[in-house]
Amino acid sequence: MSENNPEGKRAARDRLQAERERQRSRDRQRRMLIALAAVVGVLAVVALIGMMVGGLDDDGDDDEPVSYPRGAVGEDRLTLPVGQADAPAVLTVYEDFRCPACAQFEAGFGKTINELVDAGKLRAEYRLVRLIDGNFGGSGSRNAANAAACAQDAGEFVPYHDLLFRSQPPETDDAFADKGRLKELAGKIDGLRGKTFDACVDEGRYDGWVNASDDAFAESGHNSTPTVLLDGESIYGQGSGLTPESFRRLVEDAGTS
Repeated sequence: MSENNPEGKRAARDRLQAERERQRSRDRQRRMLIALAAVVGVLAVVALIGMMVGGLDDDGDDDEPVSYPRGAVGEDRLTLPVGQADAPAVLTVYEDFRCPACAQFEAGFGKTINELVDAGKLRAEYRLVRLIDGNFGGSGSRNAANAAACAQDAGEFVPYHDLLFRSQPPETDDAFADKGRLKELAGKIDGLRGKTFDACVDEGRYDGWVNASDDAFAESGHNSTPTVLLDGESIYGQGSGLTPESFRRLVEDAGTS
């Protein structure tokens, strides 16, 4: 083809222009595919991270590692003992710090229990659960139980346990979910409040232990709180007619049998 042929030159330019357009189109498609692949990859990573973080943040995660309060005993170390190990009678109490019936039990029998423990006639074993959290939602049962376990580390479980029940909010009020409130109450007990206790409460050090204790309660066959057992036999509940005086006699009789 002659270079002096105008028609030939135009045809060549048109072919070159068309080829350039096709190349630009291919380049755009390639860039779009690369960008799309990058977006899909990022979304996949974000989703994976979200699932991992969600698993870590789940308040009800029963698989989180378990740390044990100082002195915890029994099967799976889920019991907080009070009193002499060789006391002639053993009282097992399943309690929830948000449970009104538990607060009523403590108001009626707590003083007698403490007196019998101090006299060496009774060993009390407390099992802390979070039944009300499940019934009404929230985390006050768990947070209060964790704080009580932190008090156990400091050797102040009994006074803090008793104070929590005396300070109990209405059942539907999740006030114990506020860790600041739990620390404020601890300040009323000499020697309890401090950096160690506060850190234990803030980080939920014994949340896994509380969850494990609650799981064991669900598997125990008991379904309400308080569940109160004297040497393995239920003694408190609807129609039991138990009084502090009759409870004292039961304990003393158990110690002589």
